[in-house]
Amino acid sequence: MARSENVGRWQGIVLWAMIGVYVLGRICQQFPGPVPVLLIVILQVAPPAVFAFVHGSIVYRIRGMVAFTVFCAGTGTICESLSLRTGFPFGHYFFTGLMGPKIFDLPVLLVMAYLGIGYCSWVLALFILGYRNRLLSGARVVALPLLASLIMVAWDLSMDPIWANLDHGWIWLNGGSYFGVPISNFFGWYLTAYLFYQAFALYLRAKTVVARPMPPGLLRAPIVVYGICAMGNLLVFRNGLFPPSATDATGKVWITGDILIASVLVSLLVMTPFAVVAWWRSGEVGVLEPDANQSA
Repeated sequence: MARSENVGRWQGIVLWAMIGVYVLGRICQQFPGPVPVLLIVILQVAPPAVFAFVHGSIVYRIRGMVAFTVFCAGTGTICESLSLRTGFPFGHYFFTGLMGPKIFDLPVLLVMAYLGIGYCSWVLALFILGYRNRLLSGARVVALPLLASLIMVAWDLSMDPIWANLDHGWIWLNGGSYFGVPISNFFGWYLTAYLFYQAFALYLRAKTVVARPMPPGLLRAPIVVYGICAMGNLLVFRNGLFPPSATDATGKVWITGDILIASVLVSLLVMTPFAVVAWWRSGEVGVLEPDANQSA
């Protein structure tokens, strides 16, 4: 299938531009003084979200990506709002002003973060399981959301203690055993991600949608975004960027170096292997054409 049938020149430019801006955002996180903190947050959240919507619109057409966005942002908003008021499913916490404007105590940028990393995690799971050019049916409808949720939770595992106790983007009222973050947070993340992934998988099954072919470079671009996220976590491991220790809401003191080492280990030993396996598996399916027996 020709490139022009699925990917316009402007779409390719936007996708690579968003990746470039995202890289810039990860570099800027090392300079929270000269660079406004809110700008750093925007550069880390908005580009992956725009990337996800454009890339997803190519793969699943506009209608399919709108469905993904509604499921992802809607479920994320409901679960975050519920937890802010009841403590379920993540735990008891509140957001500070670090992430900018809020609607009903929920930062708008957080919802965008769900979309960006949520879509990329979905694509990685597609590659790893070999479902990229197949209809979702049978066990695939459940297996794909289960793996995609795990890939997304790995991201939260790498960054939550930093954003909570070093950047103070949100505050865990009762602290937690994972460097001030409650373990319930990660179960909540998995549940939330699974719900919107499962909804999208059922949508694709009902619509008999197969991901459309695209050039290999752009095909793998979500893996690049996820990989940049993992490698970007290594940049925060720099002397002087944070105070030597951090105190959570319960008064427990955590050593900053321990928090950063945990983030680096998760990034290298969990996130990076997901990206590497997805990249390797993506080479097995090439440019990807739907099977003859599948509906487009």
